[in-house]
Amino acid sequence: MLKIVNGVEVALSEDEKAEILQNEIDILPAAKRLERDALLEASDVYALADKITDEWRTYRQALRDLPAAEGFPDVTFPTPPS
Repeated sequence: MLKIVNGVEVALSEDEKAEILQNEIDILPAAKRLERDALLEASDVYALADKITDEWRTYRQALRDLPAAEGFPDVTFPTPPS
C-alpha cells in the first residue's frame, strides 16, 4: 500500500496499514446494518398490507435478527419470498 507525500509515492508503515484495516473493520457492521435497513424498508409494503404472509413475516424477522447472528457482520442476507 502506498501514499503520496509531497508528490512522491511512499510505502505505508505497518501501523498505518493496521489503522486502515481497523477502520474498514469498524465500518463494516454499520454498512451491513444500512443494507439490512434498506431491505426491511423495501419489504414494508408487505408488512403494512392487511394480510402479511407467514413467509414475509419470517423474512422480516430474519432481517431484524441479523445483527445478533453469530459472525455478524460476515453473514448472508435471507432471500425474500417470491
